[in-house]
Amino acid sequence: PFWGTRVIKGIQLKEYASWLDEGALFKGQWGLDRDTIESEGRPRLRRWLDLLRTRGLLEAAVVHGYFRCVSKEDDLIVLDEHGAELTRFTFPRQGHGRRLCLADFFRPEESGETDVVGFQVVTVGSRVGEETARLFEADAYRDYLELHGLSVQLAEALAEYWHARVRTELGISGADPARLAGMLRTEYQGCRYSLGYPACPDLEDRAKIAQLLEPERIGVHLSEEFQLHPEQSTDAIVVHHPEAGYFNAGRRS
Repeated sequence: PFWGTRVIKGIQLKEYASWLDEGALFKGQWGLDRDTIESEGRPRLRRWLDLLRTRGLLEAAVVHGYFRCVSKEDDLIVLDEHGAELTRFTFPRQGHGRRLCLADFFRPEESGETDVVGFQVVTVGSRVGEETARLFEADAYRDYLELHGLSVQLAEALAEYWHARVRTELGISGADPARLAGMLRTEYQGCRYSLGYPACPDLEDRAKIAQLLEPERIGVHLSEEFQLHPEQSTDAIVVHHPEAGYFNAGRRS
């Protein structure tokens, strides 16, 4: 769709709230069981979403972009518009089975053709983190835990929402499932890999994504430990290959 990066600010809650993984929120973050999800979980979720909206605690923003690239063995080499190397990522390869590596999903350098890789950083902003800190200081621990868990899941919902937009821009959204459950099971073409997961475990690679996307333009910064701040932010490498999916990689070959 374009080369380089774009910044999008002012994304409304209604645009990505429908991508919220309620199972991860209610069971994983809030610790509710099946019996209390309907009686307690959903009413409290509605209350929190109304509060977030009316108090303007969310500042959803995205920076994303597309870059030419090639692969060479275990490396993904990101190129500028002239074909010169901007940066490269070295990924671990499985020690058994298909011996997969993230670089396998891109055209090899020796093909003489370039490929495309996407990157994205999304955030719901710093205000909601400031509110969770206030609740913690006020010893309002239940409210703190609920709002913190919800804000983390809303950042994930924003990332899923934007990944769907990226698939549309790349022309590969035709395989998208009709229901959210299918989306959350990644029943679509391509994959969104966040740093720190088995296929791309090196958090220091976040500095390379930051170099490409300049996420400070949406208020996201890297700590010395390569953590994203605000906490309610995520980054990702977006792969379009039909066989791309999540896998565990043990050692570097």
